Amino acid sequence: MLGKKLVGLTMAFMLMVGACAEQPPVERYDTIIRGGTVYDGLGGTPYVADVAIQNDRIAKIGDLTSAQATHIVDATGQAVSPGFINMLSWAVTSLLHDGRGLSDLKQGVTLEVFGEGMSWGPLSEGGKKIIAEMTFRDQPYVPQWKTLGEYLEHLEKKGVSPNVASFVGATTVRMNQLGEINRAPTLDELDAMKAEVRTAMEEGALGLGSSLIYAPAFYSKTDELVELAKVVGEYDGMYISHMRSEGNRFLEALEELITIEREGGVAAEVYHLKASGKENWHKMDEAIARIEAARAEGLAITADMYTYQAGATGLDAAMPPWVQEGGYDAWSERLKDPVIRARVKEEMRTPTDEWENLMLAAGYDGVLLSGFENPDLRHLVGKRLSEIAEERGQDPEDVVMDLVIEDGSRVGTIYFLMSKENMHKQVKLPWLSFGSDSAALDPVLDAPFGNPHPRAYGTFARVLGTFVRDEKLIPMEEAIRKLTHLPATNLKLKDRGSLAVGNYADVVVFDPAKVQDHATFEKPHALASGVEHVWVNGGQVIADGMHTGTTPGRVVRGPGWVGWKH
Repeated sequence: MLGKKLVGLTMAFMLMVGACAEQPPVERYDTIIRGGTVYDGLGGTPYVADVAIQNDRIAKIGDLTSAQATHIVDATGQAVSPGFINMLSWAVTSLLHDGRGLSDLKQGVTLEVFGEGMSWGPLSEGGKKIIAEMTFRDQPYVPQWKTLGEYLEHLEKKGVSPNVASFVGATTVRMNQLGEINRAPTLDELDAMKAEVRTAMEEGALGLGSSLIYAPAFYSKTDELVELAKVVGEYDGMYISHMRSEGNRFLEALEELITIEREGGVAAEVYHLKASGKENWHKMDEAIARIEAARAEGLAITADMYTYQAGATGLDAAMPPWVQEGGYDAWSERLKDPVIRARVKEEMRTPTDEWENLMLAAGYDGVLLSGFENPDLRHLVGKRLSEIAEERGQDPEDVVMDLVIEDGSRVGTIYFLMSKENMHKQVKLPWLSFGSDSAALDPVLDAPFGNPHPRAYGTFARVLGTFVRDEKLIPMEEAIRKLTHLPATNLKLKDRGSLAVGNYADVVVFDPAKVQDHATFEKPHALASGVEHVWVNGGQVIADGMHTGTTPGRVVRGPGWVGWKH
């Protein structure tokens, strides 16, 4: 009897062991995002699924009901997408002081792309001095690097929450060799500029960036830029440009960009596509047609934009470039000379195609002062140029010149330039992505130092909230494609820009019904809402809408980087 019982127990134990052996091992991950609506970034139909993150990569997408994780996030009813790419970021200095990049992270931005004309390397001694003299929250920063690659690595080692990448600045390499004078480079100087571009490309620069309405970039001729672009083309990089004109010579400037693209053998992108000034708004249709014709020809030309009808720059964009030759000190001294001042004033008042006068394009009421270095002038923040001129009893042109002298800077300025109709047309273009053209800020820490353009806090939230949900200009899946896969593909980035197994885990969870910008021109220091969770390289930087204190951001390098393992 005992023997039968032992046999029975043995058989039961063997059946139990066999059943256990048939059970697959439990899948374990660092993080599982459960039940969200997945937008893959490619523009495909969204679907409900779980997303697993292991280390710095996306490990699995699908039904992970039986899987386990150290961290589980319930994303039911929310969108899960790749991290957004800011195609035009000016967080170059703000991230040195505050690595969180809060205003962008709160909108789902996981990659900041620098290099609109100026890049924070390569630096000559003069370039180091310029950066050391620049302030953020009244704090100067002494450069601890020389090359562009070293600058980006400095950010990563210091600790930043978003990823960082950069173009090499055409203005930067020009200034390294010529300073701020108005002449063409010699052959030796041009060779030295090309060598600097080559080194930057091998360090991981995305391509060459220019900003041709500003001195000293304005002094660069087309053939100079073609020669630099040829170097970029050797590394499969991109030429990206704030074009020579977005107003009276908008179409001619676009043709220059296409010429540089074609002769340089590079892809090209238009920074913040716009037609500035009411008399130029009608040119947008022709500009779009020319870009699409170039694309049909086989040229890889794209554009980006910010989501507002006003731009932001300085009062230098209200004065002719010749008076700015030699840098700020020379410019300021010239403005104190009555004879020169009278000439400048006349040119500021006179319509022209020779240079880009944003003050005339916007009108005196359309010029809003936004930031001063001199604390004694900060009471003027938020006032219109016409208002200050009336208070001071001066002509607006005299006010502009005096403010530049009094502030010791070009003075932060917002110009109301664009039409809403054109902005809506642009949002729908399949080859257009988005950029803030701003620093990444914290409303608590940065409010005392002036009013930035609200695009610092709202560019990307406006895409999802205003343009998609409220105005229904494009579907959500298309908006996310334009925020993620499109710019990643244009920049030839590896393993980023889409939710796919094996890609880096740059992931955003947001509520489509609640995502919203709150910054206005009158009160710009307001974080966006609706983005609940953000991961960068698998590290969670936003959890339940709050910054976690982590800094997992890395340098993202372009196709010329010599460190790629092929």
